[in-house]
Amino acid sequence: MAPYQFIERPTPFNTKGGSTLPIFAVTPAHIETGTIDPIALDWAKKAGFKAESGSLLLIPTAEGHLGGALYGLGTNPSEQPYITGRLARALPAGDWHIETAPLTANRLALGFGLGSYRFDRYKSEKSPAATMLIPSDADGADIKRQLAGVFLARDLINTPTNDMGPDQLEAAFRGLAQHYKADVSVITGDALLEQNFPLVHTVGRASADAPRLLELRWGKKGHRKVTLVGKGVCFDTGGLDIKPAASMLLMKKDMGGAANVMGLALMIMDAKLKVDLRVIVPVVENAISSNAFRPGDIYRSRKGLTVQIDNTDAEGRLILADALAYADEEEPELLIDMATLTGAARVALGPDLPPFFTDDANLAHDLIEASLETDDPIWRLPLYPGYEKDIRAKFADLTNAPAGGMAGSITAALFLKRFVSKAKSWAHFDIYGWAQSERPHSPGGGEAQAIRALFHYIRTGLR
Repeated sequence: MAPYQFIERPTPFNTKGGSTLPIFAVTPAHIETGTIDPIALDWAKKAGFKAESGSLLLIPTAEGHLGGALYGLGTNPSEQPYITGRLARALPAGDWHIETAPLTANRLALGFGLGSYRFDRYKSEKSPAATMLIPSDADGADIKRQLAGVFLARDLINTPTNDMGPDQLEAAFRGLAQHYKADVSVITGDALLEQNFPLVHTVGRASADAPRLLELRWGKKGHRKVTLVGKGVCFDTGGLDIKPAASMLLMKKDMGGAANVMGLALMIMDAKLKVDLRVIVPVVENAISSNAFRPGDIYRSRKGLTVQIDNTDAEGRLILADALAYADEEEPELLIDMATLTGAARVALGPDLPPFFTDDANLAHDLIEASLETDDPIWRLPLYPGYEKDIRAKFADLTNAPAGGMAGSITAALFLKRFVSKAKSWAHFDIYGWAQSERPHSPGGGEAQAIRALFHYIRTGLR
């Protein structure tokens, strides 16, 4: 069975073997020492090709037809392990194979696949693309499932809210579950109050699309319990504390946490890992209406803790609070939440390096190792107890928006930590979910972050 696709697209890979054109991926040293195909070397010297990182030189045949390509890796290819991603966008349409490359087969093929991503759903014209033969010593099935997970996250984030509101995100969630024969349950609208999800209802009640809580279950009871929670704010106006126009431009990506846990769930289910998987996604639109929640309001959470609303634009932690409390009730071995939660995380580490928080030192070590092994960067930040005082409110147990703006990513994580007490291990990922500019393995736009590292950890290192 092929992995699930939210948007069906042709594979970036081919199976044509000897009928494909060769790519010689080389460093400057290969040119200097002449350790490549003689015809390619002669053409490179005549053209002044220096094998600089990302450079491409097409090679003609003696008859003047396209005969292959030289691709520059720069002096240190290990600095850009997925540099072959740029090939997917630079090569002319056709079927290709890597003839030589000082890269591992898996990274070579995965990089090409990651870089092949296109979001052209709304384009009138779609141009053909290059395809590459997966090397025989690469794990083609694993590469394809990782791409499917990444592409799902990218597709969901890139889709504008008029086509990715709460109803459509639920439909995508159901589609993923159906593909892998997982069970789904959904609590919608006022039923959230009846079943004790007051904060999810509070944040989403002003929208024309009802708030809801999505839940997926897959796997076998008795296997290790892994629970994933993702923030599903399909659009965030900021509520009554309305955002300025410039800050709303990317708010379609505020469901990036949901998109990423769905991508991770796809990988887990497609690989048939021996886990008891549970995915929980609170889905809302933080809109403005006569019944929108207000600054100064106080609400009781599912866990019983009361929360004072000091800013309606700090809504993500509210819906996550109910979802995490619900997830925690089953005492999972591993509880992961992902959310596009704070601008403070981006100020601290930038858009490409998502921080994570955990009080489990062994888990933190293993996640960092998984990150290094998969070249999927993450960075641990502290759950510094000295800032606990900042999340206390004058008239309630907690505030959703500490005054002063200092250490915003840490105080948000400390807020969430108050709703997790039974899980064996918990980690919170404060992701950006967006690539600001083109990179070798990404054309820019919606992005999967940390899920390849998490998949590797769950597959190989979950204790």
